[in-house]
Amino acid sequence: MDNALMVIFPYQYEGTWVFDDPDVDLVKEPFVFGVPEMIDDLVSNIPEAPKGFKLIFSKKAFPGHKRKLSWVREECEGNWYTIDGEEEGWLCPALFKYFDKAPLNIFVKAESK
Repeated sequence: MDNALMVIFPYQYEGTWVFDDPDVDLVKEPFVFGVPEMIDDLVSNIPEAPKGFKLIFSKKAFPGHKRKLSWVREECEGNWYTIDGEEEGWLCPALFKYFDKAPLNIFVKAESK
């Protein structure tokens, strides 16, 4: 059974958003291909977000979520998601460290640490 809510703590490293999660053997795992721009928008009101912030995410809606990512297609072992059919971003196979299969939706919220 997947956790209902998951939390990671992204930060900027050498100009891109990355995160560490020792529980699933990820260190400086980068966000790429459209996702950094999604994160920039999500954290625009969080002071000093590049130094680190809390990202809560789930395949189910939860109170206070700020964005809903919707699955678009699979490519190169990763998956493309969109926000409101506009921006697209690619989540690499590290997604499967958190979900058994690519969820149809991912709900997210960013907060200060």
